[in-house]
Amino acid sequence: MAGTEKSDWRRKILTARRALDLETRTVEAAQLAQRVAELASGCAVTCAYVPMSTEPGSLALLDALTAAGSRVLLPLADEPGALDWAEYTDTEHLVAARHGVLEPTGPPLGPEAIAGAELVLLPALAVDHEGHRLGRGAGFYDRSLGLASPSARLVAVVRADEVVARLPSEPHDIAVNWALTPAGLIRLGQGL
Repeated sequence: MAGTEKSDWRRKILTARRALDLETRTVEAAQLAQRVAELASGCAVTCAYVPMSTEPGSLALLDALTAAGSRVLLPLADEPGALDWAEYTDTEHLVAARHGVLEPTGPPLGPEAIAGAELVLLPALAVDHEGHRLGRGAGFYDRSLGLASPSARLVAVVRADEVVARLPSEPHDIAVNWALTPAGLIRLGQGL
């Protein structure tokens, strides 16, 4: 039943994102870049992603991370399983890859590279107050987060109205402990 509920949530959120005007997206992307720079301050390594389509954020988010002094690793989603990672240097060294994502041209660092990250920024369609993250359903991140350091901050990047009271979850879903919205950082989960 959770699969059907998740599909309904995905459809609802993707429809709302497509209806959002360009000006709002641009303003929110700038706010996220500012917030992420504050969040990454002092982080030696951050795992992030390139926002695509209507996902919150922009390439400026990645540049804000590097400007804050963080080494930025981006996912390489070639095969099913845990994500591989490569270092982001700048926008000129990104190429179009499978699934419509931009990936860095540098050498693959292996799935275990996520273990060195103090901060992991995750794409999400929504996140609930308990930290259940709704992704697009491929499971790449759920298979990767088990390799992250237990002390890493796992942060879902969403719009403010995509932080909801409750989402369907399944046993294999790995919870996150923060949500980053254009308005700021929100702590999630009981006992955190």
